[in-house]
Amino acid sequence: MSLDATQAVEEVYREDWGRIVAALISLVDDFDLAEESAQEAFAAAVDQWRESGVPEFPRAWIISTARHKAIDRIRRKVRFEEKLESYASSGLVRTVEEPDYDTGEIPDDRLRLVFTCCHPALAPDAQVALTLRTLCGLETDEIARAFLAPPTTMAQRLVRAKRKIRDAGIPYVVPETSDMAARLDAVLTVIYLVFNEGYAATRGGPLVRTDLCAEAIRLGRLVRSLMAPQPPAEATALLALMLLHDARRDARIDEAGDLVTLEEQDRSRWNQAQIAEALPLVTEAFRGGVGPFALQAAISAVHCQASRPEDTDWPQIVLLYNLLERMQPSPIVSLNRAVAVAMMEGPQTGLALIDQLAATNHLDNYHLLHAARADLLRRIGSAEEAAESYKRALELATNDSERRFLERRLREVQSPAA
Repeated sequence: MSLDATQAVEEVYREDWGRIVAALISLVDDFDLAEESAQEAFAAAVDQWRESGVPEFPRAWIISTARHKAIDRIRRKVRFEEKLESYASSGLVRTVEEPDYDTGEIPDDRLRLVFTCCHPALAPDAQVALTLRTLCGLETDEIARAFLAPPTTMAQRLVRAKRKIRDAGIPYVVPETSDMAARLDAVLTVIYLVFNEGYAATRGGPLVRTDLCAEAIRLGRLVRSLMAPQPPAEATALLALMLLHDARRDARIDEAGDLVTLEEQDRSRWNQAQIAEALPLVTEAFRGGVGPFALQAAISAVHCQASRPEDTDWPQIVLLYNLLERMQPSPIVSLNRAVAVAMMEGPQTGLALIDQLAATNHLDNYHLLHAARADLLRRIGSAEEAAESYKRALELATNDSERRFLERRLREVQSPAA
């Protein structure tokens, strides 16, 4: 029973943290109080579920328990006789005595959270970081890794963002369509980063978190529909990009849950219906103007249109990366471009570009830089150098599936010397 309870708590935390926190913020209108109450409810679940068993609706149990803990915290902060009635009458909390096991979704609850976090009063980096923390439940160090920033710096950004929302009285609402434009870029970025965390989980066992991928796609569809009949091109492009990436999901891991590289994937397992839905969206996005998401969607479309790895139009992909690098320069875009160049011109050329990028130290703590360098060294037969890069990638990788892949590659390049 205890093992089942522990597993259930971990599963609810992993898959439903964002829904739970979003629901609590809508009740108490306080980010810190919502998060702290949720953490307390999860801690209580570990003990109580061991004794009484896992409830029929675990997420609803957590929300109900967290709500009561939030009320208790409010009671401790103010004198019950004078203040509790005003909190209840103001609608900040719902004072119910019995758990409310309502499993119905509030369709816009998480979107309200995204738009609240992406308010123009917050710094752009803080907008994205706060949403990743509250919607995905990512830890501060995981968010810091996504921004290539020190964890202490990211922690300070999160504290300032929450304080700003509280002090400025930023409402927990989806704004009117006319007010969305000022937040749209950040909202789309957040949704894409949520998808990325689902597509390649930062840490833990599985490589793919289908719950986050599905939620990001749902939010992408919702944002696009809210801005109909003429949704912005980048909203359309983002939806297409996520659909195309997600279409390859089942082929990215084998039966053991191990990573399968793009060139080794069984393309018959790609979701052709999803690809067929996405390709017209890529065309539609380009008609509205070429933006970063449109370029990324076009790159993914080229991959998805190749029935075999050798059919991939690498010159077209490099051209698109050239445009993306000029439009949105970043070390990660440059790394992806270098890999594409290696596929087009050969590993030596790509390796030279990666070495130039490595010399800047911008991606020294990014495991995929070292993994890409190791792969190109492996391809040209530099086994000893490849092994060193694989070791460095392993030091930095925190996802179990990726680690197993890197360990296998490391054994392969070390085997000739064994």
